[in-house]
Amino acid sequence: MRVLVVEDDGELAETLAVGLRREGMAIDVAGDGYDALDRLELVPYDVVVLDRDLPGLHGDEVCRSIVADGCSSRVLMLTAAAAVGDRVEGLGLGADDYLPKPFAFAELVARIRALGRRSGPPLPPVLEHGDLRLDPALRVATRAGARLPLAPKEFAVLELLLAAQGRVVSAEELLERVWDELADPFTGTVKVTISRLRAKLGDPPIIQTVAQAGYRI
Repeated sequence: MRVLVVEDDGELAETLAVGLRREGMAIDVAGDGYDALDRLELVPYDVVVLDRDLPGLHGDEVCRSIVADGCSSRVLMLTAAAAVGDRVEGLGLGADDYLPKPFAFAELVARIRALGRRSGPPLPPVLEHGDLRLDPALRVATRAGARLPLAPKEFAVLELLLAAQGRVVSAEELLERVWDELADPFTGTVKVTISRLRAKLGDPPIIQTVAQAGYRI
């Protein structure tokens, strides 16, 4: 899942980025509303975590722009204002969810994942292929009933391949959706992760390489 965190408090933004990356998400950070809109023109984010009280271009304007452009990104608005009226106003701008500060990090993660499931075509709550099962909510993958010891990026790649439902997923799409701006696109990151994932999935092989196209299950 690719997430954009829009937060002018640099320390908070970095703390959120570090924590969300540990949860297996690909995180980019924008420090103001103008930077956020520039990034949204280039990257199809699943979720935008948007601080409402941004300097310069206010978070309300960023939210309005996302909605007006027909962007598929889901918006989770953050604000220090906890009054019901403020929440209603934020949702009225087109935000998909609203979380007042201070918040519990676990709740933020749960809300981002819930919005991420809504950013694409409807999918079943548990993704399955043969004896392979992946539960995105519980962050558990099993094969033949045995739990797979997957690293966060391996889990994210497997989730994206299963969600594609047989469609070929290019290495470029995997890099764009699973990794963030810190990833070096000229390394073998995707190939290495696919190789490790295949080893953990075991036999019979389940991930197919499609020459000059990508990977599919």
